[in-house]
Amino acid sequence: MLRSLMTVLGAMLALPALAQMPASLPAGPRVPIVAVTQPLPTQPQYTRVDVPYLREMMAARTGGRIEVNLSTHAERNLGGSEIVRLVRSGQADIGGGTLTTLSGDVPILDGIDLSGLAPDIAVARRIADAVLPVANRDLERFGTRLVLMYPFPAQVLFCRAAFTTLNDLRGRRVRTFGNSLVDLMTAIGAQPVSIGFPEVYSALERGVVDCAITGTGSGAAARWPEVSTHVSTLPLSWAVAGYLVNVAWWNRLDPAVRTFLEGTFAEMQDKLWELGAAATRDGIDCNIGNTAACRIHNIAARPMTEVVPTDADRAQVRQIFESTVLSGFVRRCGARCGEVYNQVIAPLSGIRFGG
Repeated sequence: MLRSLMTVLGAMLALPALAQMPASLPAGPRVPIVAVTQPLPTQPQYTRVDVPYLREMMAARTGGRIEVNLSTHAERNLGGSEIVRLVRSGQADIGGGTLTTLSGDVPILDGIDLSGLAPDIAVARRIADAVLPVANRDLERFGTRLVLMYPFPAQVLFCRAAFTTLNDLRGRRVRTFGNSLVDLMTAIGAQPVSIGFPEVYSALERGVVDCAITGTGSGAAARWPEVSTHVSTLPLSWAVAGYLVNVAWWNRLDPAVRTFLEGTFAEMQDKLWELGAAATRDGIDCNIGNTAACRIHNIAARPMTEVVPTDADRAQVRQIFESTVLSGFVRRCGARCGEVYNQVIAPLSGIRFGG
C-alpha cells in the first residue's frame, strides 16, 4: 500500500506544469460538449468564469469548432449529488460539484476539504493540488476524473443572535452540511441540523435554526442578512469543488482538442481560486454594509455585525480537527484514507492521523 502511495506521489511530482491554452485550434470536426457546472446561474463562479470561458471564449478561440452547451444544476433540476453518475453515464461530458457532496460516491474526496483542515485559502489550494492524483485513481473506477478544483468563499457562521466566540454556540441549533462540519459543531457543543440550502432562509427567519454555515458570498446572495444579525470571518472549510469529465469521452477526443481543453481548464482553475479569495472578503463587506468594498455580491439592506475570530477560536478549531474531525473521516472512509492523509496531506497541514 505504502509503495503504491509513493508511486502516486512520484508521478505527481513528475507532472509537467499546467498546460497553457493554445492561441487557436487547428481546423477539424465540430466538437459539441455538454457541461453542467454550478448550482445556480447567478453565482459569480458561473457568471464571471464559466460563461466567459466555456460559452463565449471557447467558441471564439476555436472558430466555433468547440461549442459548449452550458447549464447549471438548477436548470437541469439537479441536487448536486448526482454529478458523478451524470458524467459516468455520458449524460454530461463535464460536471461540477462540491467535493463534500460528491464524496458519497468517492469517500476520499471528503478528505480534501475537512472542517478545520485549511486555515487559509493558500493551504486549501496546496492540499487540493496534492490530492488530485490520488482522487483521480478512485474516480476513474467510476469512469470519471477531475480536471480542475477550486473553492467557493470561506464557509462561515451566520447567526440570528450575537456571539463573540465559538463557545457561545453551545446549545444553539446550527445548519451544517457534510459529515466533518457535523463533527466540528458537535464537538463545540452545538446541535447540527441538516437543511437544504434553499430552505435555510426560512429556517433562520422562523427560528428553526439559530445559526447556519455557508460561504460569505453565498449568504449575501441568498439574502441571509435579512434573517441573521452576526457573521463570523473564521473559515471553517472552503467548499472545495471540482469539474469532472467522462474518461471514455475524454480519451476519444482529438489530442489537439484535449490539449486545448487542458489549457482552458488551467486558466479557469487559476481564475476560480482568485475569485474564491476575492469573494471571501467581498462577501463579508457586502454583509456588513461596507458599500465601498462590496463589488462582487449585493450589499445588505440590513447590515450585519462582523465577528472577528480570536486566537483561542482558531486554536480550538485546529484542536477539534486533530482530535475529532480527522478520526471521524478515517472511520467513515477506511484505513487506506488514513494512509493517504498521512502521506499526502499531513506534510501540508502539519497534523498527522494517529499522532
